[in-house]
Amino acid sequence: MRRLALLLLLAASPALADSLVVREAEIADRKAVIATVEPVHQLVARARIGGTIAALSIKEGDDVTAGAVVAQVADAKLALQMQALDSRIASLKSQRDQAKTDFDRIADLARRGVSTQTQADQAKTNFDVAERNLTAMKGDREVIAQQSLEGAVLAPAAGRVLSAPVSVGRVVMPGETIATLAQDKYILRLQLPERHAKFLRAGDRVSVGARGLSDDVAATREGHVLIVYPEIQGGRVIADVEVSDLGDYFVGERTRVYVDAGKRKAVVIPAAYVYRRAAVNYVKLADGDEVVVQPGEVHDDNGAETVEILSGLVDGDKVVTP
Repeated sequence: MRRLALLLLLAASPALADSLVVREAEIADRKAVIATVEPVHQLVARARIGGTIAALSIKEGDDVTAGAVVAQVADAKLALQMQALDSRIASLKSQRDQAKTDFDRIADLARRGVSTQTQADQAKTNFDVAERNLTAMKGDREVIAQQSLEGAVLAPAAGRVLSAPVSVGRVVMPGETIATLAQDKYILRLQLPERHAKFLRAGDRVSVGARGLSDDVAATREGHVLIVYPEIQGGRVIADVEVSDLGDYFVGERTRVYVDAGKRKAVVIPAAYVYRRAAVNYVKLADGDEVVVQPGEVHDDNGAETVEILSGLVDGDKVVTP
């Protein structure tokens, strides 16, 4: 009977709890800003000759390799010029062959003393002129042939097609944009209010939130500031943040980025001291009282999870684990 009473007494006694004296401490003042996914390099595939779009092999969202043919521009005038040059080359070739025949015949007569050296020299000049005219015309034909080859619009680098503002049958001018490409590597471009600009430096580490505009602060990954642009636009400083594996994002997609904007004082305690009951957050004081608290951001303090207490506790309070 005495042993049963002792067991009941132990069951009714509160368990020994870890205690903690609440102290204000300086923590990084994290600000959430909206960042936009941008390609590191945005390239443009342009038409090298004027003409009509004969073929278009890409559409928005396609992945292309460097040097791939994205479109074909055809110029009907080039084909006509080629036909005219082919006819002139055939005519000049006939003239060259005739001049060669005349030169050979007169040179043979000159060796036998039947013809004069002057006639032989004139025949040689006529042959040389015909040969050079034929060579010059073939050079003109090669220029037209090269222009025809330049009708192929090539991708300047590997990447994703952002826009292709042309269609088959459309007339384009030399240098007109056929497709805009984003290279495979992306960055986050953020805008920070001017009052916080002095805290941002190249190389600073930042936390990137969940994909999209989710409020889930816990689902973060790390990035670092690549460059801070020296010009303030509309009261905001612009910076680029580099994060690994952003290739599955859409260009222009927005996400939250948490940056440090100086230091501030706050009450931070281990997360184990906060418990929840009936949708209300509590902390237990050393004297046994329970106080309602409003938790804020969750921090990682060397592997231990801590939480900021926005209200309910003050410096000097002694709390125990529940």
